[in-house]
This record gives sequence, C-alpha cells and structure tokens, in this order.
Amino acid sequence: MAEIFNLDQLRSQLLEQKVFSPWRKRFGHSFTSDTRILDIPDQTLLYLSQPGEESALAFYELIMGVLDLGPAINFSNIDKQAQLYVMEIHLFLSDLFRFEMMRRLGWIDPTSCGMIGLIDLVGNFEKYRDNFRKNPPQLSQAHPDYNSYINLHERDREGFIRRLLPGALDIFQRKLVQ
Repeated sequence: MAEIFNLDQLRSQLLEQKVFSPWRKRFGHSFTSDTRILDIPDQTLLYLSQPGEESALAFYELIMGVLDLGPAINFSNIDKQAQLYVMEIHLFLSDLFRFEMMRRLGWIDPTSCGMIGLIDLVGNFEKYRDNFRKNPPQLSQAHPDYNSYINLHERDREGFIRRLLPGALDIFQRKLVQ
C-alpha cells in the first residue's frame, strides 16, 4: 500500500533541517520551523546579543539557510547585493534579540516580533522591518529611568533604549552565572 506524504510538511521539515542544523551543533538545542525569539534559551540569547564576528556568523548561518544561499562560511563568495541583504537582516535580527534580552530583564515592553518564527522573520524581512520601524520598542514603566525616557521626543526614545544595551548585556550575563 502506498504511503501518502504531506508535501508542505516535508518541505517544512527539510527547510528546518537545513536552516537549524548549524545552530543545533553550535548551541546544543533543538530548534524547529516554529521557533521564535521568545523560545530561545537565555544562554543562546546572550550569545546572539553580543556584538562581534561569532554572533554574526551564527546569524549568517540562519539567514543564508533560509535564503538558500549556502553555508555561512561561503558568505564572502556570494554576490555583493546578497551580502548586503544578509547583513541588513543580521542587523535587524540582532536588534530583536537584544530587545528580547532587555524584555527578559523587565526593561522594555514586549514587541510583536518576538512572537514570529525566525524563519518567517528572515523570509519576510522587509514586512517585519517596516512594521518594527513603525512600532519600536518602548521602555517599561518599571524601569528606573522611565521618567527621563517618557519626557523625550518620540524619535529620541529608541536611541535612549539603545544606549542601555551595554548595561543590559552585563546584567543579563551576571544573572545567568548566578
């Protein structure tokens, strides 16, 4: 008797394997096609929130897998336009991961992007980037600097939050070693 295969499910499984295989090796966690930023373990979130080449390479693994551009080690061999596109998505995802770290600290209010699967965030990057620009993160009222933040002009608030990042990285890291 012939078996019936669900092609959409099979495609999803193949994409999941291709995209997350490097991350499973790198982080030792299981990731699925539905994995969201909210689902990322704290240690992995900290790793990906750090600036530098190591976290960039991990993001390139994800992005290039979704975009079917080959392995991240071939980044320098893809055409310049594709490189710029990968870097733009990397910067966007880096922001989202850092904002998620700040959310876990209770510093900012949740963002809608944390609820979206990573594969979908990369595959529909322009849509989510534009939506995120219209709805940037907001500092939590519980943050001690909230009064200073709320008195700023709206376009200066995102910069205020970004200036908190080095302190957030330090505090988040210290919380993980406790």
